[in-house]
Amino acid sequence: MSDDWLLMGEIPERAARLWKDDVALVFKDQRWTHGEFAANVKEVAKGLIALGVGHGDHVAVWMTNRPEWLHLMYAVPQVGGCIVPLNTRYRTDDVAYTVVQSQSKFLIALDQSGPINYGEMLIEASEQLSEGGYLQTIVMVGEQLPDSINWSAMLEKGATVTDEELEARSSKVNVEDRMMLAYTSGTTGHPKGVVHCHKPVRNTYERAMLLGHNRNDVHMSYLPLFHAYGFSEVAMMAGLTGGSQILFDVFEPDEVLDAVEAEGGTVLHGFDSHWADLIRSQQQNERDVSSLRAGTLPAGMESTIPIARQAQDVFCPTTSGFGMSESWAFIASSHITDSVEQRTEASGYPMYGIEFQIRDLDTGTVLAANETGALHVKGYTVTSGYWDKPEATAEVLDDDGWLDTGDVALLRPDGHVVFIGRHKDMLKVGGENVSPAEVEGYLLEVDGVQEIAVVGYPDERLVEVPVAFVVRSNDVAAEDLIDRCRGKIASFKIPRHVIFIDEMPVTPSGKIRKVELREWALQKI
Repeated sequence: MSDDWLLMGEIPERAARLWKDDVALVFKDQRWTHGEFAANVKEVAKGLIALGVGHGDHVAVWMTNRPEWLHLMYAVPQVGGCIVPLNTRYRTDDVAYTVVQSQSKFLIALDQSGPINYGEMLIEASEQLSEGGYLQTIVMVGEQLPDSINWSAMLEKGATVTDEELEARSSKVNVEDRMMLAYTSGTTGHPKGVVHCHKPVRNTYERAMLLGHNRNDVHMSYLPLFHAYGFSEVAMMAGLTGGSQILFDVFEPDEVLDAVEAEGGTVLHGFDSHWADLIRSQQQNERDVSSLRAGTLPAGMESTIPIARQAQDVFCPTTSGFGMSESWAFIASSHITDSVEQRTEASGYPMYGIEFQIRDLDTGTVLAANETGALHVKGYTVTSGYWDKPEATAEVLDDDGWLDTGDVALLRPDGHVVFIGRHKDMLKVGGENVSPAEVEGYLLEVDGVQEIAVVGYPDERLVEVPVAFVVRSNDVAAEDLIDRCRGKIASFKIPRHVIFIDEMPVTPSGKIRKVELREWALQKI
């Protein structure tokens, strides 16, 4: 342990020491105890050393939820590497940009999941992936690609690495070392890699104590592991507390609730869209869910309150929270003993070591309770910056360590924060951040697109979806624009509607008035 900080790579070994024979993981028809799981992580760590992963090297991981993903989330930092989780909804251009920008030397990918062929996309993106000259090795879980290494071959190579060699490597890992690059979309266009060291492990552990998670808990693990929510609040939480997780490669509400009944599930997690699906599934086919004791449901926005209220009656009490890639997942949390109103109509109160300020959007003045403004946060979990993007870092992080979250919120007199929405030009599509600037830049390359602006349009299931307003210079069709995106960028980024207009509404300074475009979308769609 580094100066009393628990490091990411130490979690499985600690769990094996404390709860060796307790179930740690269930995936399909396989089960692992904490002892077995820690042994697997060790094998993967040795495989990474044999592969040539050095201290500080970036290792990109592109696969759906599976045991190998869980092994890597601990093994990569155990050997001093930095994990770069890639969104499984990325497509060729997304994945190539992220791997190159992150300067990842290693890419570990799944060959296929259902109809999605990741291997084919990697072949298609091979030229782009080689740009920059950083990527050295691709490891495939499943069918091999040309010039790649198979997962099992990596493990075989790792068998030649001794325990002493692994110990020598892990002993050099420091709490300040890069542990993760979490890619998030930003208003400036391309995704940005949020740098995190090992310190947020403490934040997740403190929340485990706050929420009473322990070795008797059975977490339903269906949130994607490439997001901080699934990574920290579910997978890491189970490892820190000795609980078990039932891992699902995709979110299927019927399967989740069947497993709650069969396995005695105790904790559900997710955004209101997940809970809405779970409620519908339970209403259509009632299961015995009496084993459930708690859930996490980030609430506070008007749109989330009805579902959050309903979840209390159908399933169990839920706690709310607030977080983002730049700050860590739940830097605010409510407590199970808070009132139903606090847990469903607010977004929690700051965790230990985290400070919140609400500032006037125009003047930057710190506001009093119940006044709405820009949310700024400070604390040991806040990112040190965006990887290789000093200007973007300077835009959100000041010299005193305050992070401009880009969110509008208010602090109530009871200490709970209420998340209201974004003040920066960002969309939230089914829990995924979408940068309008990124989509706009992508579609500006299409012949005939003279000007483009992407805004959000309300959606009952996904909260909002992208809509593109286009000023065209020829007869380019809406389908041409959508075809340009299919298979190239993640589906949640693709505009659902394309509206052609003669000219953009602009401010006196020439900036496009997106507020007006959002109003037009409501009238035209």
